[in-house]
Amino acid sequence: MAIQGPEMVFAGYVTLLDECVDQRALREGQRVHSHMIKTCYLPPVYLWTRLLVFYAKIELLGDARRVLDEMPLRNVVSWTAMISAYSQKGYASEALDLFQRMLRSETQPNEFTFTTILATCTGTSGFLLGRQVHSLVIKSNYESHIFVGSSLLDMYAKAGKIHEAREVFECLPERDVVSCTAIISGYAQLGIDEEAIELFSRLQREGMDPNYVTYASVLTALSGLAALYHGRQVHGHVLRREVPFYVVLQNSLIDMYSKCGSVTYARRVFNSMSERTVISWNAMLVGYSKHGMGRQVVELFEFMRKEKKITPDSVTLLAVLSGCSHGGLEERGLQLFHEIINGEHGVQPEREHYGCVIDMLGRAGQLQEAFEQIQQMPFEPTPAIWGSLLGACRVHSNVDIGELVGRKLLELEPENAGNYVIFSNLYATAGRWEDVRNLRHLMKEKAVIKEPGRSWVELNQVLHIFHASDRCHPRRAEVFEKVKGVSLRIKAFGYVPELSCALYDVDDEQKEKILLGHSEKLALAFGLMASAEGVPVRVIKNLRICVDCHNFAKFVSKLYAREIFLRDKNRFHHIVNGICTCGDYCAAKPLTTATAALRRRLFTSSSGPSRWATPGHEERPKGYLFNRTPLPAGQSRKWEDWELPCYITSFLTIVILGVGLNAKPDLTIETWAHQKALERLQTEQQQMGESD
Repeated sequence: MAIQGPEMVFAGYVTLLDECVDQRALREGQRVHSHMIKTCYLPPVYLWTRLLVFYAKIELLGDARRVLDEMPLRNVVSWTAMISAYSQKGYASEALDLFQRMLRSETQPNEFTFTTILATCTGTSGFLLGRQVHSLVIKSNYESHIFVGSSLLDMYAKAGKIHEAREVFECLPERDVVSCTAIISGYAQLGIDEEAIELFSRLQREGMDPNYVTYASVLTALSGLAALYHGRQVHGHVLRREVPFYVVLQNSLIDMYSKCGSVTYARRVFNSMSERTVISWNAMLVGYSKHGMGRQVVELFEFMRKEKKITPDSVTLLAVLSGCSHGGLEERGLQLFHEIINGEHGVQPEREHYGCVIDMLGRAGQLQEAFEQIQQMPFEPTPAIWGSLLGACRVHSNVDIGELVGRKLLELEPENAGNYVIFSNLYATAGRWEDVRNLRHLMKEKAVIKEPGRSWVELNQVLHIFHASDRCHPRRAEVFEKVKGVSLRIKAFGYVPELSCALYDVDDEQKEKILLGHSEKLALAFGLMASAEGVPVRVIKNLRICVDCHNFAKFVSKLYAREIFLRDKNRFHHIVNGICTCGDYCAAKPLTTATAALRRRLFTSSSGPSRWATPGHEERPKGYLFNRTPLPAGQSRKWEDWELPCYITSFLTIVILGVGLNAKPDLTIETWAHQKALERLQTEQQQMGESD
């Protein structure tokens, strides 16, 4: 170029610019451009476009745009190149503005222009423009083009308009793996998992040759269904076809195995990866977190930090905080949160991090601290954060804070049925049935419909779905008999139905019948019936599992020697020999109305200190019944740890000596103490009523 000077011709410039583009050689490309200017060379449109592409590849979009603006003539390739550069870098508004300018210049877009511009039509405003682009596609007769059709259905799927995306897909005269993957991915991302799997099976029968992205989308759908058997089939299919194990496919396998309850297999895939991205680490951390394996979350996070290959991002820290919350490691979680605030991890704390801390405090029963933390947040708390605290109030039966939180949630999300349900559950456990009826009436007024609870279990590659008091399953009579039989058997070993979970103002017998019809019990009973002895039973529920069903599953696990996997909308419950990985957080027993009255009787007195209190004990010992001191998280109380008032201590001595070996196996000493104290309280109330 320096030797030829002004005699440099078109072919020489093209060769040099192509080499600069391939090598990303900024200085050399700029020298070529300056040589054109110095020698007064007037490049044709093609050479101008190559200059534009060169600057775009070097990520100098400002210089690329100046080249476009200086061009005396532009063709559709020039416009498309600049629009594509904006789109790839996420400058959607600039790409759309340039597309409109192109249309005003009367340049007709081609299939590549439409494909590029449709990729930028995201979000609410982008979707509206996307519909306009769709009409322009139809007018330009490009609707049957496979690239344009794939971009159209991808645009509709990302906007949540899956039916419109399916119509575009079905109208394509020919389909390739890209269009097939786009529609399957659309269903999977929207949680319409059954349709995604059915479509994948159909397209395979029609001869589709899936690639690694297709398999990743299918695995996403299978993880939503927790269909472990089918997930293993897909994994085997990938191995047999020798599909390249790109990172995105391995990440999907980790996610699938974790969400299907097989966290051991997830870790095997993770360990076998030759290259890991931050998404790989996050997928494994989230998997451990959802299973309540807080110790493993912390260990993996520390290993990640020591390896120093991947820098943790905000999602990583969020997964660790969530793992500490679900695993009962409040101290370690709060320590990590303070490290985030102090900038030790190079990540600014976000709403989600604060939300995890509030959830952590709520699970630990520190509801006042959680409420104060919400008020002190530097962000506006989201409904999800308030909902987390309301759920904690429900578990710990704190009506005072729960009422404040519930009213706030009804203001923020008046159409969210879940808020009404948890709020009414809180009132129901406190025996405030009038407030329950008022909430249900409010739901009817606002036409808020609660999502019906359903549970399903996979057996022999078939998903069996059950609803509460199910009347649709072909073996429903057998299932109901099995539930009754199991209930009678485990009652003999100490199971007592948690009647507070039957949220209706009916008698106890009717409440127990309602509890026996819960969908998770039906699915679990069917799993016991239809599977061989010793085979784990995996039950998935679309809503949160109730306390009684959780207790039911624990007794079944111990008595029938079965591993039970219960996956609800929040987390996994892995129950082995009657012990659950959740640490029985969901089974924190709410106080009944009678117990609350007894508690007031034990710890309040209008005439000085209570005669029930032993010297040296607190009059109101931080809300613990019978003057018990709080335990560290995850520990159960031993007999020698109990601190009982002197009256109860004397009474227990009489009970133990008098009852001896004749006590019923499901009647504990604590239950005896409760019953006798309640009887005494009722007698005193009757005597007071007679004297009046």
